[in-house]
Parts: sequence; C-alpha cells; structure tokens
Amino acid sequence: MHVRPAEQKDLDTLSQICMASFNSAIANTLPSAGRDTFKAIAAPAAIAARLAEDNQILVAEIAGQLVGMLELKAGRHIAMLFVIPSQQHQGVGKALVNAAFELATEQSVTVSASLPSVRAYQKYGFELAGEVAESGGLIYQPMEATLP
Repeated sequence: MHVRPAEQKDLDTLSQICMASFNSAIANTLPSAGRDTFKAIAAPAAIAARLAEDNQILVAEIAGQLVGMLELKAGRHIAMLFVIPSQQHQGVGKALVNAAFELATEQSVTVSASLPSVRAYQKYGFELAGEVAESGGLIYQPMEATLP
C-alpha cells in the first residue's frame, strides 16, 4: 500500500470511494437531509475546491488502484476518511490516519466522526470529546487524538 497526496486526476475516483463507503455504512443511519448534504460534500467539484484551499487530501492505493482517502483540514481536523468497502479492516484507514498525524500542525487532531465510525476512530487513538451533534442532517460524534 502506498499513501500519497491526491491529484486532480483522482477526484472522480475519490468521490466514488466516498459515496460507496457512505452508502454502505452511513447513509441508512441519517435523514434524507444528511444524505443530500453528504452527496454535495463528496462531489468531485467540492473535493477539488477544498483541495485548492488549505486542505490536504491523501489517497491510499494498492497495486495502482485508489482504495481510500483522507482529508486533513487546517493541519488539525480530519474532515473525511473513507475506504472502499472491500478494503476495510485491512489497515488502509490506519495508514491514512498515521500519515495525517505526520502532517498535523497541532498537538491534537480532531474529527467529527459518523456514529458508525466511532469504534474505528477509537482504535486509531481518538477519544470522545463532547456530545453527539448534527449539522445539515449529518449526525456526528466529536473526537480528539493527542499526538505524542
């Protein structure tokens, strides 16, 4: 597995990875407003706009195929972490999180974790950091990891 910065040519595939993972594990836990919000966030043009800002987007590839992505906002907040369903539980997410920790510019990294992903983030070293909240129909658990 290889983790590298995302490139413009990756955007359509990254959007597909986000949507496949979202539809597999998260979509049915949210109201329709949340599903609509996520579709807009995961669109290739939206990913491109964030890539052009201060967000860093990392991709994981295996044998030349993109299998996961992570978006790090402002060097301290994981905004998106998605792995294609067929590659989950095989270390892809952990590799992406570890790469994000190396890029972090703060001593702590935060994430607004979807409720189905809380356990995975706990395995990556995150702890609960507040009450479950909602924004645009997306329901999330604030979490934080303190870096060594």
